[in-house]
Amino acid sequence: MQKKLRVGWFTFSCSEDSTILLTEIMNDHYLEWKKLIDFRTIGVLQKRDDHADFDVVFIEGAITSDTQAEKLKDIRSRAKKLIAVGACAVIGMPSAQRNNFDPAKKKEIEPILMRFKYAPMVRRVSDVVKVDAVVPGCPMDETTFLKIVTSALKEFGIIE
Repeated sequence: MQKKLRVGWFTFSCSEDSTILLTEIMNDHYLEWKKLIDFRTIGVLQKRDDHADFDVVFIEGAITSDTQAEKLKDIRSRAKKLIAVGACAVIGMPSAQRNNFDPAKKKEIEPILMRFKYAPMVRRVSDVVKVDAVVPGCPMDETTFLKIVTSALKEFGIIE
């Protein structure tokens, strides 16, 4: 049986535009990738949520709560490589717009932050864990994403 790249895709606070683009990319690459990639966790494709170790995880979205930060740290501890995907994960924006609100607006949204247990500040993924590579864009840059997937397949000895 051929070794497969163990991949996870996790989404935090964002519009999930990169996830949508991923599903479009799968239209072109699924038949090839199903022989090479074990998608252990990818909510848009399956209900299975395999919390075993990963070779590579892709993280989409900004971190808006301490609970999300703890989940991200757990994911990082089980991944050999972590890739931040999309603008919210890479630079925090546009999810982090509230970080720049004036004091009056911050006071206005305070009940919402408390109700949903949001952190005072929105963080990009690299503010919480070590990031090995990034795929910029909103949605993600498809060319960069495909290069990173190919690189990981080579790095982990799945293809030459």
